[in-house]
Amino acid sequence: MNNTFIIRLFSIILCCSIGTLFFSQSKAYTPVSKELYDTIMKKDSILFGAANSGNIDKLKTFFTEDLEFFHDVGGLANYQETVDNFSRVAKNYSYTRRVLVPESVEVYPIKDYGAVQTGIHQFCRLENGSLINCGTFKFVHVWKKTPDGWKISRVVSYGH
Repeated sequence: MNNTFIIRLFSIILCCSIGTLFFSQSKAYTPVSKELYDTIMKKDSILFGAANSGNIDKLKTFFTEDLEFFHDVGGLANYQETVDNFSRVAKNYSYTRRVLVPESVEVYPIKDYGAVQTGIHQFCRLENGSLINCGTFKFVHVWKKTPDGWKISRVVSYGH
C-alpha cells in the first residue's frame, strides 16, 4: 500500500468516527416555544384532516399563493399544481391517509417570518378500518404567519 492510500483511508475512518460521535451525542428535542409548537401541530392536524377527508377547499387555504413544493421524485410544484395533485389523490385514491409520527416533529421559529416544521409522516392505505401498506417519508414545512393566519409557503418532501 502506498502512503496516499493509507492517509485517505485514515481520513475516512476519522471522519466516520467523528460523525458517529457527533450524532450519538445529540440530545432529545425540546421545543424553543411550546406555544409555537402547539400552534403548528394544531395547524398540521387540521391541514391533514382536510387532506385525509378530501376537503380540498379547506386544504388549499393552508398554502400561500407563491407556494413551492419540492418533492424528491415529483420535482417542483407551485400552488395550483399542488392543489391539483391533492385533488387527484382525493378523487382517485380516497383510501390514502397521512399519519404523522408525532415524536419525530420539531418546530423552530423563523425570525420575522414564521416557523419551520420537520418530521416524519406515513402515507397508508385505509382498508376495512385498518391502515396498511404504509410508506414512511420525511418532510420540511416552512410556515408563514400572515394576516390571514398560518400558511405553508415551502414544502420539501423526501425519502420516497
